[in-house]
Amino acid sequence: MAKPFDARRQLLGAARRFLLEGSPPSPVSAPFTDPPRLTPAALESFRMSRSRERILANLDDMYREAFSRAKETEDEAGMKALDFSYRREQLYFEILLDVRDALERR
Repeated sequence: MAKPFDARRQLLGAARRFLLEGSPPSPVSAPFTDPPRLTPAALESFRMSRSRERILANLDDMYREAFSRAKETEDEAGMKALDFSYRREQLYFEILLDVRDALERR
């Protein structure tokens, strides 16, 4: 007479083999093809290409252009919104640049 299938016994047997005999050999993996990531090792291997002044100057140019368009159309609400968003974005960039500088010094 054949024994009925016992899932618990099969699971315990597989766990016992895994723990006592070690893990099965891992298949040969393909070469590393993941995209580059911004890790501490990557930060140590190369410097960031844009300076703080260049980033903030680009932000300033972008908002000046948008502000002048709003000024030409006499859009007071748009000018106020642009002024606020410019100051907010400048603060965000300065914080991110401070973090970048701290990581580069490490």
